[in-house]
Formats: sequence, structure tokens, C-alpha cells
Amino acid sequence: MNTKSQATPSPKNFKGFKFPGGITWVYAAIAVVLFSMWVMAPNATTNKEVPYSTFKTYMEKGYVEKLLIVDNKRVVQAYIKETSLSEVFSDKQQQKKGSYVEARIPSNDKLEDVIAQYNFTGDYTYEDSRGFWDSVLSFLPFIIFIGIWFYLMRGMSGGLSSAMGGIFNVGRSKAQLFDKENGNKKITFADVAGLVGAKQEIEEIVSFLKNPTKYTELGGKIPKGALLVGPPGTGKTLLAKAVAGEADVPFFSLSGSDFVEMFVGVGASRVRDLFAQAKEKSPCIIFIDEIDAVGRARAKNPNYGGNDERENTLNQLLTEMDGFGTNSGIIILAATNRADMLDKALLRAGRFDRQIHVELPDVNERKAIFKVHLRPVKVDDSIDIDFLARQTPGFSGADIANVCNEAALIAARKGKTTVEKQDFLDAVDRIIGGLEKKSKIITTAEKRAIAYHEAGHATVSWKLRFANPLVKVTIVPRGKALGAAWYLPEERQLTTKEQMLDEICATLGGRAAEEVFFNEMSTGALNDLERVTKLAYAIISYYGMSGKLANVSYYDSSGSFDFGFSKPYSEKTAEMIDAEVKALIEEQYSRAKDILRENSKGHNELATLLIEREVIFSEDVEKIFGKRPWISRTEELIKESPEDIEAETKAAKEIEEKLT
Repeated sequence: MNTKSQATPSPKNFKGFKFPGGITWVYAAIAVVLFSMWVMAPNATTNKEVPYSTFKTYMEKGYVEKLLIVDNKRVVQAYIKETSLSEVFSDKQQQKKGSYVEARIPSNDKLEDVIAQYNFTGDYTYEDSRGFWDSVLSFLPFIIFIGIWFYLMRGMSGGLSSAMGGIFNVGRSKAQLFDKENGNKKITFADVAGLVGAKQEIEEIVSFLKNPTKYTELGGKIPKGALLVGPPGTGKTLLAKAVAGEADVPFFSLSGSDFVEMFVGVGASRVRDLFAQAKEKSPCIIFIDEIDAVGRARAKNPNYGGNDERENTLNQLLTEMDGFGTNSGIIILAATNRADMLDKALLRAGRFDRQIHVELPDVNERKAIFKVHLRPVKVDDSIDIDFLARQTPGFSGADIANVCNEAALIAARKGKTTVEKQDFLDAVDRIIGGLEKKSKIITTAEKRAIAYHEAGHATVSWKLRFANPLVKVTIVPRGKALGAAWYLPEERQLTTKEQMLDEICATLGGRAAEEVFFNEMSTGALNDLERVTKLAYAIISYYGMSGKLANVSYYDSSGSFDFGFSKPYSEKTAEMIDAEVKALIEEQYSRAKDILRENSKGHNELATLLIEREVIFSEDVEKIFGKRPWISRTEELIKESPEDIEAETKAAKEIEEKLT
């Protein structure tokens, strides 16, 4: 008869088996159990040593129930009756059945006399010895506990002496090496959608490593370093992974925080060790992610007598990158989104020869990114990638990946078999505004006030030429907002003062509607006022667009306060800036109120429709106010230069073909 039994891991397969929480917890559990058995478990043979005279007294009083005589050791064990335990033992823990006292006897004959003298009627037996193994077994839990302790100490010692860390080798580099032998799943440039300019510069570095003679024959030198700069989520680390996949040279990868340690001198030691390993494997690439953790600008006024470990690490890094020694064949790649915080000595030519800006993707790059992230998603046939790309301005590659994943989760939550267009729109709303909170209790008066506020935004923006095109308006609470008007921001390369003023006016439309139609104000305009104030101060003090402060900018792009002051203007100028900002905001607020008064009928109709439906779209606004006489910038670009759009679309298709 054939039977099947559950397979047990063989020695070959046991290597991949892992205990939950790690093997250390198993050792700790065994140690605790054995220690409890040895110390805390009830002891059936509780005893104490007594003089021979005390033993005779117990025999005389009849406390003894049974005798065990160990002949060769001249020891007698007198087991006490249960009724007499309290008379013999003062400790309550010893007052249990089976407890005995132990005494040394002069001789067996003397013991026989005592037994006969006191007419002992209990059992008594002789044995030669308690035996060697009995002694060993009695101490077995303690022996095992000591063995486990030594084993754990040896393991910790081994960990301390390992190359990846520990007190004995704490100065060793933590860089992870990728080469032909231990490389993981390769990511190539074909997996990086968009970022055409950045990929071109990175590909040049890889090409130099693969074929250096092509450049050196003309007198060129290999660039020593490249710094990837850009907002979070734009693909800086992904580009570095693509370099590791494309280059046929060793690739060291680590984070800027890997140099930081609590011990003095460890960071500098790790930098030295990293470059020592890199020299052995030259030519190679070193990638330092989030380099701002160790490369921040050094303090101008260091602490008196202090030892700044981060600055010591940076000094060593500067020396290794371009010091007295040579590091031929070693290229440094680094990534950061805070380039303004980096030390100037780190950014100079000879260390980071070039800065590669990895910016947010434009509409065509977003198409290519969507195609990459939609490959594993079961989408509906009606999905238009061009539409999705236009609906996500300002989204980074990480944001687009999140949109695709969130849309799939929403579709699965609704029990769908494919992801539809509405699921993607809901995902975008979820990421931008937060989760819908239809359960939030709102009174009729509050709902009406929210509707008039949001209708004010929609009305004013519809009547302004340079305001962002409206997508939809909702009064459904989402995140911290009680309502929202969704726009499609124009991706402008240059922004004029008139465009910014229209944006301020449209943003103030909600507060203006409250005053015009209710003659009151609410706290719902907090976010609007915050955005308006920041933009107004930027117009006056940064862009130099004020009448009284024309062509003057107090913006410091380096963030290092080169002027030597926290603010490079006097108190009188500060008052002038405040007055100009206040006048600008008041002018646009009055403009918004005038637009609402002129279009009060349409505004009220829009607010009523919003109360009924809770969500309205640009088509509904168009039915009330008519079609806007202006076209959006995107439509203008498509109309004026269709060949450029076609060329970019063709490039995106070529990337898609490479990926597939």
C-alpha cells in the first residue's frame, strides 16, 4: 500500500528554512525553558544537611518515614513524614511530600544502633552510590544553559568580526557590490521610460567604460563623477540601477547614511575602505544614494573643541574623490533632491564634473511611463493613455506607478475583472485629495456654504483666460477638505505676471463667493489664502514684478545666504513688501467679487446643481456659462506643431517596442 507522508526538510533544503523572528529567538526560548526547569520547577527531592545529632533527634521524635543509606559515602537520607514537614523545614517551599534531610553517619553499626534504639519501623535501604550519571543528570539543565550561552557568545563574536560590521571591523565599507557573478535581476535603460536627456548623459558614461579608447584617442578623460539632481520619485535611483545593469564593470551601491556611525572616525574609515575596494576592481562605478546625508555644507562656525564626525567623513570623501592620490577608472554617481545643501567643494569640477537634472516628466514622458507600469495591469480596452497622461500633470514616475497600483486596487475592491477609466480617475483623486469621506456628517447649511464656495472657484476660473482649465467640482469631503475644484494645470515653461494674477483671482473665488452671497466668511478658505499669500510674496520679492520694487529679487537659489544676513533688506523695505502684497491680493479679491456679481445667476445655478449632484464636470459648467473663448496651452501646442507631437509619440512607441 502506497502512502504519502508530509515531507520533512532535508539537509539540502533546510538551508532555505527560516524560523519566524530569526533563529536567535529559538535559542532564547530553549534557554528560558531549561532555566525554568532547573530553577523554577517543583523539586521533588528538596533537602537540607543537618548534623548527626539533629538526625537522631528527628528519629527520636518519629519524624522520619523512610531511610536511604549511601554506604560508600557514609551518608543517610531521612525522608520526613508529611505531617512533620513544618517541624523540620522552616521554608514553606520545602514543606512538600518527598523532602528529606541528609546527615553524615560515623558508621553503619552506629546507625543500626539508632534504628534499634528508637524502634524505627519504616523502610530503610542501602545503596553503594548515587552514581556518576545521576550527578550528571541533576546538573544537565545547567550544563545545557551554559553551552547555549557560549554558543551565542561565539556567534556574536563572529558577527562582530564579520566584514559587514561589528566592533572589530566597524570601519569596513557597507557598499553592496554588483558584478557578473553576484548581479541580481538586471534593469537596463529600456526599463527607464522618459528621462531622455538624463539617459543620454548616463549612457555616455557607460559607453566610456565599455570603450574608453574611443574617447582617449582624442585626448578626452573619463569624467570622475556625475550628480543626479531632481525631485523625489523622478527616477534617480532607477537610473543608477540601469547603469549597474548596462555596464560590464563592478558597481558599488550604498547610501549616504551608511557612512554615519556613532563611533568617531568610522565614517572616514569606511570611505577609505570603499575606495580601496574600488581601486582593486577598477574600472568600476560607485553609487552613493542620498549623498546629502554626508555631503552637507560644512559649518562656518564649528563648535569649539567639537569633533564633527560628518565633516570628517566629508573631508575624507573629498580627498578620495580628487586628492593627491589618483583614482583612475573610478566613476562616482550620486543622487540627491537637496543639491542646494551640498558643500561647494563637493560640487566643483574634478569631483562631480557634471550635474544631471532629472526633472518631472512632461506629457509625452508620462505616456511612456504609463505604458511601463500598465504592462502587468489588466486594463479595459477603452483606456486612453494619452488621456491619463494629460490628467496627471506634475506627477513623478513614482506617482504614476502609485496611480496604476491604486486603480487596480479600486477595481478589485469593486469586483471588476479589468481596470476601467473611472478607476484611474478615482485613483488620481484619491492620491491628490485623499479618501472620500461620505460618512462625514454635514448639515444642510454647511453643504450649501461649501457648494457656493466651490461654485465661486469654478465661476471665476471659467471667466479668466489664464486660469487653469476646470476638470470637475465636488462637495464630497475628501481628506481634510470639505470640497474641492479640480483643475488641469498648464505645464508652462514661462509664466507671466498676468497668468499668476489670474491664478490668484481664481483661488480667491471661494472666499469672494462667501462674502458676495452670504455676507460672511468661513474658515474653509484657509488653504486658498495660504497659496495666495505665498504666490503674492513670490511676485513681489522674488520675481521683481512690483511697481515700487521693480526688477529686484531677494531670492537666494543657493540657500546659503551669501549676503550674510537672514534677510537682505531693511525693515522699511519689508514694510513696503507687505504693503505691496496686501494691495495685490486686495485688488484680485475685488476683481473676483466683480466677476461673481456679473455672473450671479450662473453661479447660483451652478451651486444648486452642485448641491443636487455633489459632483459636476466641466461639461456642466460649459452648459451654464457657454464655451470658453480661449484654448488651453496643450490644445494650442497640438494645433500649432502636430509634427512635434507626432515625433514625440513615435519616440515613446520606440521605447515601448524595446520594453516588449
